Amino acid sequence: MVLMVELTVGSKISDISFETVDEEIQAMLKAGIQWGHAKSKNHPAMQPYIFGVRNTISVIDLTKTKEKLAAALAFLKGIAQKNGLILMVGTRPAARRVLLELKDRFGMPYYAERWIGGTLTNFKEISKRLLQMETMEKEKASGEWGKYTKKEQMEKGKDLAKLQRMFDGARTLKRLPDALFIVDINEDVTALREAKRLKIPVVALCDTNSDIGSITYPIPSNDDALPAVRYMLGRVAETIEEGVKMRDVKSE
Repeated sequence: MVLMVELTVGSKISDISFETVDEEIQAMLKAGIQWGHAKSKNHPAMQPYIFGVRNTISVIDLTKTKEKLAAALAFLKGIAQKNGLILMVGTRPAARRVLLELKDRFGMPYYAERWIGGTLTNFKEISKRLLQMETMEKEKASGEWGKYTKKEQMEKGKDLAKLQRMFDGARTLKRLPDALFIVDINEDVTALREAKRLKIPVVALCDTNSDIGSITYPIPSNDDALPAVRYMLGRVAETIEEGVKMRDVKSE
């Protein structure tokens, strides 16, 4: 596969031909992993991962993406093998869509609508809200709500719907997670701050405008285009599945 890209390196502009037989990098190219933000938005911390610029748009070095992705996946597989918890966080449209598509494959708690402040730093209170949601669901299913008036049942229904909207993806979060996976650290900066405060490792997609100083396992990647997010989260889902299978075989 040959990719012709006009790049600016320093002040020089040239047409460079990239030829690769690496199937993983080919797949990344197809998914658009390489396309970052405008050069003017680049964060200095991402400079080592930027190959060049095409028409003012930064181009990510996919050889480094491959290297960082491998390290991140090995870490996540290790957690899955040990029956650990990985809290998946992706609240922008593309991330939300893919998280919901793959939630059963992940088998991990997730936030796809919005990050709930205090999830990590005030986990005791969040646990109470999760328990409240589950208790209300059981009461409704058992018919216990029948003792209330229709108006009271409607109010309870609204309260339950709100809890489910906020916490449905996090219902398996019975303890603090062993790691966070964040699709967009600029969007979900509060999640990143809470993880940093509690020293919980963070794996994240890092676009060219990202400050990766707090990221344990940064993965240089486009973090907002649907094909790019789907590719990366697909790799993560596959890895977690492999880790779980290895755990189950070991326990037999």
